[in-house]
Amino acid sequence: MTVQARLFLMMVLQLAVWGAWAPKLFPYMGMLGFAPWQQSLVGSSWGVAALAGIFFSNQFADRNFAAERFMAVSHLLGGAALVGCAFATTFWPFFACYLAFSLVYVPTLSVSNSIAFASLANPARDFGAVRMGGTVGWMLVSWPFVFLLGAHAEAAQVRLIFIVAAAVSFALAAYSLTLPHTPPKRDAAGADPLAWREATKLLAVPFVAVLFLVTFIDSVIHNGYFVMADAFLTDRVGIAGNLSMVVLSLGQLAEIGTMFVLGPVLVRLGWKATMIIGVLGHAARFAVFAFFADSVPTIVAVQLLHGVCYAFFFATVYIFVDDAFPKDVRSSAQGLFNFLILGVGNVVASFLFPSLMGRFRDAGGAVDYQTLFLVPTGMALAAVLLLALFFRPPTRAPDTVAAL
Repeated sequence: MTVQARLFLMMVLQLAVWGAWAPKLFPYMGMLGFAPWQQSLVGSSWGVAALAGIFFSNQFADRNFAAERFMAVSHLLGGAALVGCAFATTFWPFFACYLAFSLVYVPTLSVSNSIAFASLANPARDFGAVRMGGTVGWMLVSWPFVFLLGAHAEAAQVRLIFIVAAAVSFALAAYSLTLPHTPPKRDAAGADPLAWREATKLLAVPFVAVLFLVTFIDSVIHNGYFVMADAFLTDRVGIAGNLSMVVLSLGQLAEIGTMFVLGPVLVRLGWKATMIIGVLGHAARFAVFAFFADSVPTIVAVQLLHGVCYAFFFATVYIFVDDAFPKDVRSSAQGLFNFLILGVGNVVASFLFPSLMGRFRDAGGAVDYQTLFLVPTGMALAAVLLLALFFRPPTRAPDTVAAL
């Protein structure tokens, strides 16, 4: 097996661990009777782990552990924590297990990237194809639930999301020991300890500040989609509980296609227009959710906008940072935006949307999804206006597709 194939399989397993439970986490907590504030606290664990991961994986793990061994131990512990999530039916034990999982899993997202970059002869050329394995893994892991869950699965069945995730995590723990050896970065001890501070100083630059604010808004919307979408599909649209994850995975299928055309689109349309299209994808998807919930084909088809939402905004942001930011703070700036997307946006979405779902209920106790989805639609449109009126990047677009 080639190095690229081995790394591709690593990414398949890495994201399958996440994709197994993410779509049904919040509906499952509702089945257990967790209050909105309890669901929000669980959801915020990811943000806590993202903050801890920045310093632990970058400042400690990278310098003291071989990356593949760090992955093996982390996924072994993470698998054990996921088993705990499956069998904990009261809040505090579930929260403790989920927090433990988050703390050991989130750092592996950057460590797996580090292994890939260190092992590829030409990362700029080959990393995109390797990283596509994560998208494939997220899609593939949804299919077992067609057979494991019933159409109206209750908590006793839905807890299998954690059992499947744990099985994949244990498999990745073992597989990690076969990955290319990636030794500790001993020379990282000489790294500039003020790089993070220098990166945050860039927020004083107007175009960076605008992009940071828009990224925050869009990350809240993006994470809110995962909070609300599965319950909406099963409770309002009427899609069977064992098929909802497959429907949601159509977004990852579209993501693969969209990433292939992102380079030419960026060169032709430029940074601003491409980002605006990405954010408008969120607005369009939630507007369709709000007004066409009775049309199952329309709701299924609109999942394909996920590829536009992700590639045209988030992937473009990462490319823009690499292109436009000073080289000496580029890595720290990427980490700063990554923390915003994975951490802060996740925490805010975990508190905001469960609270709104509790507030927007009709006399019968059902969620008023039309009113609910107008909130992220309005947020997306506000972000579009910020980009259109105030985002003035130093370059219009990358010079060539090859620069991506």
